[in-house]
Amino acid sequence: MQRAVEQRGIPTVSISVALDVTRHVKPPRAVFVPFMMGHHFGVPFHTELQRHIIREALNLVVEARESGEVRSLAVTWAQARRQGAANERAARGETGAEITGA
Repeated sequence: MQRAVEQRGIPTVSISVALDVTRHVKPPRAVFVPFMMGHHFGVPFHTELQRHIIREALNLVVEARESGEVRSLAVTWAQARRQGAANERAARGETGAEITGA
């Protein structure tokens, strides 16, 4: 589908969590995030990361030098989960000292 859209003159970029598949399929442009399947934009409440992923994708549309370029983001799933959990606690007004689920 991406290639069909590109043939009409509209640039596209994929957000991928499967680097091996992305390299095999060779989309015109892709941003790889090392997250679990289905979590292409990270975790809930981590809006800063979600915006970062979107910005990187939009930047890649402009900055890509050749078709098939894949940009990898330097973030881990563990980092995203920790920050997302902290953001969720802050949104609920918790200080972080509380024990959840107790």
